[in-house]
Amino acid sequence: MLPAKVKIVEVGPRDGLQNEKEFVATEVKIELVNRLASAGLQNVESASFVSPKWVPQMADGAAVMAGIERRPGTIYSALTPNLRGFEAALDAKVDEIVIFGAASEAFSQKNINCSIAESIARFEPVAKAAKEAGLRLRGSISCALGCPYQGDVPIEAVVDVVQRMKALGCDEIDIADTIGVGTAGRTRDVMAAVSKVFPRERLSGHFHDTYGQAVANIYASLQEGIEIFHASVAGLGGCPYAKGATGNVATEDVIFLLNGLGIKTGVDLDQLVEIGDFISRAIGKPSASRVGRALLAKKRDGAASCV
Repeated sequence: MLPAKVKIVEVGPRDGLQNEKEFVATEVKIELVNRLASAGLQNVESASFVSPKWVPQMADGAAVMAGIERRPGTIYSALTPNLRGFEAALDAKVDEIVIFGAASEAFSQKNINCSIAESIARFEPVAKAAKEAGLRLRGSISCALGCPYQGDVPIEAVVDVVQRMKALGCDEIDIADTIGVGTAGRTRDVMAAVSKVFPRERLSGHFHDTYGQAVANIYASLQEGIEIFHASVAGLGGCPYAKGATGNVATEDVIFLLNGLGIKTGVDLDQLVEIGDFISRAIGKPSASRVGRALLAKKRDGAASCV
């Protein structure tokens, strides 16, 4: 039986924009966050408190958090890799701290130059500080369905990192297909395995659409009872360390799927399509959302007959 309701974690303002070479104006980021929250997204990943040397696009995280209009009931998240980032996020009144690790040793070494065990140890003070401050803590696990450097990632490795994240006190744990190589069958197997060691209702799926499988993998996750998913408006973003990872699954496409299944999300698809058009125009790139493009064309040109 599929879930009756699903929470969407909108990652566009952070994961979606972090790799843009041209700096996106702070005012645009603020408007993006505000519009997404107004459209009904319950959780918006809004900023990243990392060194601007490594991610210059996110250098204005504090200004973004100071400028947004806080909607009651909306969770505003930020990525925090260390205590310095945590302290900045705390000052910015972030609701949820996001830490990250990988299920692949090769990816961990290439990405953050340390082992999986070392990466988790680094997050222990951040996790402790977040809990002491009464903030939500979310852990994200990269390369849970495949790695660009080592190839297949054993399910046992994913389970191991979930258990490590659980020990840190994570309220939610993201199972991320960083390079989009996951298939529906493998996704079900991974979700079934991690559900045995962490509450199913607090697991989420974060799927990239490199191979066009993200929507199928979301459906496979729904069949396993997963009820939290990440998505990026207009399909923005990807992983700078994963060659060929062209983007996150588009929020518009996910909402269209869930609407068709009768699953409640609280998200207004019409507003979402307009937001996708807004941010795509702002950064000068076409929307990667098939649903967004189709609905915009229908709205602007009227329905055309097809043969």
